[in-house]
Amino acid sequence: MDTDTTGNSPADRAWEGGAFGIDATESWLVEAGFEEPPQVDLRTDRAHSARVYDYLLGGKTNFPADREVGDRVLADLPGAGEAATAARAVMHRMVRRLAEVHGIRQFLDVGTGIPTTPNLHEIVQSIDPASRVVYVDNDPIVLAHSRALLTSTPEGRTAYVQGDLREPELFLADPAVAATLDLNEPVALTLINIVHFLSDEAAHPPVRKLLDALPVGSFLALSAGTADTAPDRAEAGSRRYAEAGIEVHMRSHEGVERFFAGLELDDPGVVLINRWHPELGPAPSPGLPDELVPVYGGVGRKV
Repeated sequence: MDTDTTGNSPADRAWEGGAFGIDATESWLVEAGFEEPPQVDLRTDRAHSARVYDYLLGGKTNFPADREVGDRVLADLPGAGEAATAARAVMHRMVRRLAEVHGIRQFLDVGTGIPTTPNLHEIVQSIDPASRVVYVDNDPIVLAHSRALLTSTPEGRTAYVQGDLREPELFLADPAVAATLDLNEPVALTLINIVHFLSDEAAHPPVRKLLDALPVGSFLALSAGTADTAPDRAEAGSRRYAEAGIEVHMRSHEGVERFFAGLELDDPGVVLINRWHPELGPAPSPGLPDELVPVYGGVGRKV
């Protein structure tokens, strides 16, 4: 990803320039006749889970409402920043293993969040430049940063679709998905730190719809919050999010495993994310205790 003389990425420059309705399409999308994204309401007066996460990661794409929630979480839960970093790092390890070990070259990332380098496409295209990635998110600020998400190798392709996990049929029907992914070939569906913002009733049906739309040989990579390791900390964190109108649904180990029903779990199964292939790097801080990593993760193959 290129940077200017201040070290800012294209996403940062778009952000600082107020380019919230930027042209988020690559030339091949324009030539194919796809519409440019509309101007959007950023709703900066309300906290958004993606922007709170960005704040916990030390990012700058957040607002007072987001920082207020983040500060309360950090005050109640020392180590929350390290937990956020660990949650981001497991995505890097999961997609690297999917590309290197399982040979996956197509990725559908739902709940993308605000871009941070390296992004998913940068990781998988460093392994195979021809890899293809579709990003999906419902936060309008991610749309403002989509230029960074659409930076691709010449051999590969990336696209960004404004969409919501709860309505998979809508974003699956977006022309950019068909133009980027071949749904007759295996696809890795990545759901990182998103399902814990939905109840079981809201999360399981769309996840199943997405898996049903993908061919045999596809994968699900998923991480989700848990209260198993530190119930008091989990309750305090959930309360702070709830005060800002953000639902959080922590799940047990068994509850997270339910998302992989009918799939063949990859080694080592569903485990705390600091224990999921740390050798692939980047790994959590050495000695980070389990109670500071209240997230399970796993990868499963559709058979």
